[in-house]
Amino acid sequence: MDLLVSVITPMFNNEAVIVDTVNSVRQQTYPHWELILIDDASTDHTNIIIQSLLEQDTRIQLYKHLKNKGTSEARNLGTKMAKGDVIAFLDADDKWHKYKLELQLKALKSADVCFGSYELIDENSKPLNKKVNALNTLSYKKLLRANYIGNLTGVYNVNTIGKIYTKDLKKRQDWLLWLEALRRSKKPAIGLQETIAYYRISKGSLSSNKTNLIKHNFYAYRKGLGYSYLKSIVYMVLFLFEHLIIKRRLIRSIP
Repeated sequence: MDLLVSVITPMFNNEAVIVDTVNSVRQQTYPHWELILIDDASTDHTNIIIQSLLEQDTRIQLYKHLKNKGTSEARNLGTKMAKGDVIAFLDADDKWHKYKLELQLKALKSADVCFGSYELIDENSKPLNKKVNALNTLSYKKLLRANYIGNLTGVYNVNTIGKIYTKDLKKRQDWLLWLEALRRSKKPAIGLQETIAYYRISKGSLSSNKTNLIKHNFYAYRKGLGYSYLKSIVYMVLFLFEHLIIKRRLIRSIP
C-alpha cells in the first residue's frame, strides 16, 4: 500500500507566491499526498486565490485561524489535522522539485527521517546560484550543534515515531521538531544530495541578522530543550563554531 504524505503549509499574506508553492506540490511525481493549508488570518488576497486551487484539486484542504497565531500554532493545527503516514513541511514562499516526495519515500524505507539539499532563489524566483548541500547522514548529536535540516526538505514517518508538535517559540521551532524526531527515532536521518527544494530569500531575513541568530538559538537551548543557563551558553559556543565554520562549507556556488 502506498503511504499517504501530509504536506503542511502555513500561510500569511502570501498572495504573490502561493500559487507557485501549491503547484510545486501538485506537480509531484508521487501522487499520494494531501496538502493542508493553514491560513493564519491573512489580510491580503491569499484566501481568494486559494479558493480556485481548492476547486481544481480535492487533495488540497484549507483551515483558517480567525486571529493571527504565528507559524508554530499553524503547523501544530496542520499536524493535528494530518491523516498521512508521513508528514512534510513546506512554507508558503518556498517550493519543491517534482521528484522530492518520490525520492524521500524510497529513503524512508531505511530511516524514520529524511531531508535533502536545496537551492536559494530570490523574491522573484530567480536562482541565486547557491546550493545548501545536505549531509549524507545526520545524528541527534550533530543536529544539536546546528540545524542541518532545511525545514522545506524534511519528512518524518508518523507510523514509527508518531506525530510531533512544535514548541511555542517565536523562532527555531522547526529545529526543535527535528531534534525531537531524531531523539524518538534513535536512527540517523538520511540526507539526499539531489536538489529537492527551493528556498526563497527575502529582504531582512533572520539569517542576515546575527543578533537575532544568537538570541533565538539561545532560547532554543534554554527554553526549547530546557537546558540550564550555563549549559545553554556552552552549547551556544559550540553552535557558533558549527554554524559559522563547519556548516558554511555545505553552501556551494552553482556554476
